[in-house]
Amino acid sequence: MASTDQSLLDLTDKDTREKLSFWDRRTDAMAPLTDKQMDAVLEIRAAAETLSVPSELPIEDLCSLSSRSLHAPFLATVPASTEDVLLKGFQMLEMGNERIETAQQFFAWFANLQANMDQDESSKYRQTRDDLNCYQEQCDAILKDVSTALEHLDSLQKQYLFVSNKTGTLHEACEQLLKEQSELVDLAESIQQKLSYFNELENINTKLNSPTLSVNSEGFIPMLSKLDDCIEYVSSHPNFKDYPVYLAKFKQCLSKAMHFMKIHIVNTMQHLTSQLTKRDPMGLTNADNAFTLYYVKYRAAAPKVRSLIEQIEQRAEKVSEYHQLLDDIHQCYLDQRELLLSPSITSTITDLTNQNSKDHCALVRSGCAFMVHVCQDEHQLYNEFFSKPTPKLDELLEKLCLSLYDVLRPLIIHIVHLETLSELCGILKNEMLEDHVHNNASQLGAFDTVVKQMLEDVQERLVYRTHIYIQTDITGYNPAPGDLAYPEKLEMMERIAQSLKEEQMKQMSQESMFSDVQLEDPDGRRNSNVEASRLQTSISPADLHGMWYPTVRRTLVCLSKLYRCIDRAVFQGLSQEALSACIQSLLKASDIILKNKTQIDGQLFLIKHLLIVREQIAPFHTDFSIKEISLDLKKTRDAAFKILNPKAVPKFFRLNSHNAILEFLLEGTPEIKEHYIDSKKDVDRHLKFSCEQFIQQQTQIFVGNLEEFLTKVAALKTMAIQGGPTYSLSQQPWAQPVKINDIVTTTYRVMKSKLPSTLQSMSLYLANRDTEFILFKPVRNNIQQVFQRLHASLQEEYGGEDLQIIACPSMEQINLLLSVNK
Repeated sequence: MASTDQSLLDLTDKDTREKLSFWDRRTDAMAPLTDKQMDAVLEIRAAAETLSVPSELPIEDLCSLSSRSLHAPFLATVPASTEDVLLKGFQMLEMGNERIETAQQFFAWFANLQANMDQDESSKYRQTRDDLNCYQEQCDAILKDVSTALEHLDSLQKQYLFVSNKTGTLHEACEQLLKEQSELVDLAESIQQKLSYFNELENINTKLNSPTLSVNSEGFIPMLSKLDDCIEYVSSHPNFKDYPVYLAKFKQCLSKAMHFMKIHIVNTMQHLTSQLTKRDPMGLTNADNAFTLYYVKYRAAAPKVRSLIEQIEQRAEKVSEYHQLLDDIHQCYLDQRELLLSPSITSTITDLTNQNSKDHCALVRSGCAFMVHVCQDEHQLYNEFFSKPTPKLDELLEKLCLSLYDVLRPLIIHIVHLETLSELCGILKNEMLEDHVHNNASQLGAFDTVVKQMLEDVQERLVYRTHIYIQTDITGYNPAPGDLAYPEKLEMMERIAQSLKEEQMKQMSQESMFSDVQLEDPDGRRNSNVEASRLQTSISPADLHGMWYPTVRRTLVCLSKLYRCIDRAVFQGLSQEALSACIQSLLKASDIILKNKTQIDGQLFLIKHLLIVREQIAPFHTDFSIKEISLDLKKTRDAAFKILNPKAVPKFFRLNSHNAILEFLLEGTPEIKEHYIDSKKDVDRHLKFSCEQFIQQQTQIFVGNLEEFLTKVAALKTMAIQGGPTYSLSQQPWAQPVKINDIVTTTYRVMKSKLPSTLQSMSLYLANRDTEFILFKPVRNNIQQVFQRLHASLQEEYGGEDLQIIACPSMEQINLLLSVNK
């Protein structure tokens, strides 16, 4: 039995070792180890190789141990003897007192010991195997339970999917039913909503046919809004059944409602007008009563109809019927206002005309101011009734303003005075258009149209009268003797100014003696009078406005009145015409003064007035040039002479470019030429010519004899240079020293005698030292040049004795004479 167990044990151990060898074989290992596990096994193996020697090993056996086994530290105590070791070992083997005497006993004992050792050694493995088997059985049971659970879960999942599908199907069916229910409800509501518009027809008809219906009731406006909604809805759905029938019925209701509103508004306005006309059928002239009747009463009645009119205005832009109704209400309102205002306005304008029959400016100003108030009041009253503007109101106001225009126009076209016409232009342009219309253009549009038309009439009349004025009072002016009394007028005014100045100085000296006892107010008044007199005496007589030649004064006054009254282009044409006529009148007056007085008076008169004209037209910021178009018939005339030539008769019948008739048509076309006339440049040109003529004539008066002498000398020199006979100037009869002395002496005497009077005349006429210096400077330069040429010729042709006989003044003497009289 023991042997059998031993053999089974050996077999089991062998199988175990074989099975264990399969675990970590290199290929196809049953339990392969990781690198980390392999490293752990190697570390254990290395540690097992270095185990310490057992303490119970006999000392005699120490020598049999290899050196490798002795590497570990030998720490056990060495036994006393071998017998002790053996004894202790046998005790550990639990042999007790059993003795081994034969080899068979030893082998039996050894086999038993080996079996026990093997059994002790494999017990833990068997225990581990049994534990693993138990674990395996438990795992199998768990797997069986898991499989059973999975089967139950699969069954539950199949049941869940079945129930889920059934539930989803049911949910979808419910949703579909709810959707269909919602669609049916929406359809029913849509049908009900659509039918509500058609169902309202009966309600609206009932309300409109009710005998107690009033347009001022609270339910009328909502009913009107509902009616508009119904018409709009039915009109936008022409595909509905019975669409034309219902639309016609709704339109009929709308017409009836609008008829009620129109009757109410029209009756209110007509009743108000009839009340006012019955109260005062002839109209009132009192402004306060008229305001009370025509404005306060209407303003009080405005709230009664304004709410209805607002409803109509809100719908007028979308519905044509309301637009037509609003037009009819506008027309009714304006007709009633015209019926009230026309007699009053006509009466007021008539009264203003009677009050200002001799003062056209006051009439225009008061009449326009009255119409301004009417237009403003009418716009304000219109805004009380309506919130949106209408052009018909301006048409009515323009019609009312035309009544003023019809009264004023016959008066305007008979005005002959330029001052009145220019003042009317100022009133209409500045006071009415710029002040009133510009600040309130929205309310005065109709008044603006009439005033502009009136202004055009005044400007046209002004231009016409200006043409006549230029022809009669400037071009056709016949000067009186007093107008040409130059220089007597200037001398008289200068004496008056001098006497006033002396009296002023005397008065000032007397006042300075009593200055300590004078009162403050009289002193201030007297000082102001002194300043005024001083200003008057500081102005030259020639610069006084009253001393200007009448045509100059009239021209400048005419231009000053026209400048701000008419258009720029028209002003340019009139200014050119007026200045041209003024220049011609000045030239004519200068010629008369030159014949009646002296030459210098005529020239200085012309120069002074041309300077005045140039200075006075400078502030006019305009171009004084005009474009004139003329027809030049020179080519036509030459072509006509050419075709009338008998030699051209054979060319009439040529069929080429040399045909005489064709040449006449091509070459005889008249030319249109444009040229500009600048009156300002014309003034400058005449002024320049007058100054040059004055300089030339004054030079001739002072040194004319010397210039004649020097001309002869120059002629002799020219003849000699060109190959003529040589000459000796002193041998010429007209060039004797005595003769030259007479010429020089006469010239010097003339200069000394006439130069002061010339300068005095220049001062009297020009009255400006700068102008006098500029005008006289060329004369002085000419005199100096003549004497310089004379000195050069005398030094060249005459000796010392002859020069003493001639006794020509030196340049210092001439300069001294000119500077003293400067």
